[in-house]
This record gives sequence, structure tokens and C-alpha cells, in this order.
Amino acid sequence: MNNNYEILAQRSKKVIYKDGDTVLKVFDSDYSKADILNEALNQARIEETGLNVPKLLEVSKIDGKWAIRLEYIPGKTLKELMDENPERIDEYLQLFVNIQKEVFSKKAPLLNKIKDKFNRKISASRYDATTRYELHTRLDSMKDHNKICHGDFTPSNIIITPGDDYYILDWSHVTQGNAAADAARTYMLFCLKGQDEIAEKYLNMFCKANDTAKQYVQRWMPIVACTQSVKGKENEAEFLDRWVNVVEYE
Repeated sequence: MNNNYEILAQRSKKVIYKDGDTVLKVFDSDYSKADILNEALNQARIEETGLNVPKLLEVSKIDGKWAIRLEYIPGKTLKELMDENPERIDEYLQLFVNIQKEVFSKKAPLLNKIKDKFNRKISASRYDATTRYELHTRLDSMKDHNKICHGDFTPSNIIITPGDDYYILDWSHVTQGNAAADAARTYMLFCLKGQDEIAEKYLNMFCKANDTAKQYVQRWMPIVACTQSVKGKENEAEFLDRWVNVVEYE
């Protein structure tokens, strides 16, 4: 790797570098080639919707490792702005919800379907056959929609530029499906970080902005908790188990 690259972030099995006015996402050599190419394809498909996203520039190999090069977007993440200006949290959350609503307004018919992805993850989870059956049944009963669902919609994936434009990052988990599923996942991600108060504010704002019943989003929560559990993070297991086991009592 070029020593002039600035490391922006290190994730499991990938490192993200800044290289001039581009960003380079370099994957470990054992990372699935199919997943990398699918991520690049997802990025290209979202770019075609007209949403503000970094442009995909190339997919290449560097020192034997696959890499995706994207346009670099200067600015601060919405998470950074929220941390720096806690008194403006409601304003930032409203912006966050408005951006998510804009995402839902777009269509990308060739994206994978969220129900297919969730069914695979439920089947792959460590829960017993009865719980998996209940989750599959619940998922099957949910309405089929074709809205773009980001899959990891958090304030750290929104960049606010110096000119106050916003850009949405990281489309590796995107699917098409029911917006309430994506909202349930965002709510869960806030809770997993111990931000319960922000999670509740977000959910109330989301439901108001999208004229959606809170109970409808909550019905997705055992499902999204199960799909998250497949990542096998021990520190999340107890929390996710509590959410998943709600299906036994309803």
C-alpha cells in the first residue's frame, strides 16, 4: 500500500483510506469476491437513483487485495455534529429522518429483496426451530414493498458538507423492501450503542414523518434482532435474545 494514504477507518476485514480526492476501501485477501463486487454494483445502482452518494470510480486489486475506489466527500458525519452540538440533537435527528424518507422515495428494482435476505439470516441463526418458525411466519406476514432500504442507516453514514449538502455513505447492505424494517434496524442500532433516549426520539419522528404506526415498526424488531445475531457478537447476544424472544409472548 502507498504510505501516503491516510487511514479514515478500520473495520473488520477492511481498511478505508483517503487518497487525494478519492476514498479507497481495501478488503482482506480472504474477503468474498462476490460480496465485494455486489457492494460495487449496489453503489452503482443507488447512484443511478439520483440520491446524493459518493460516485463509484473503480474496482481494482492492490497488492493482491480487492479494493473499491469512491469519490471523497469532505465534511463531518452527522454523528460528529450530534456529539459536538448536543443541544441541537432534535434538529439533527429531524434531518436524519428527512434524509431517510428521501431514500425511501426512490426505487431500484434490481436490488435484492429484504425479505429474501432476512429469511436466509433467520435460517442461519442460532435460535431453535420453534423460534425460527415464528420469525419466518412473522416475516412472511409483513407487507411487500419496494422502497430502498439502506440496511445500516446511522448518523455515522451521513456526511454533511461545508456547504450543508448531505451525502449518504456505505451501501453494502442495501436491499429493497418495507421501510418499517429499515426503521426498526436503525432503532436497534441506536439501542445497541446504549442510546435508548435517542432511539425513542428517532422512532417517534420517523413514525410522524412517514405516517406509520409505532406498533408496525415494533413488529419488525424481533426479526431485525435475529438478523443482527448472525454476526455473532458476544456483547450483543443478551440484548438481541430479549428482542427475539418477544415473539414467544405475543
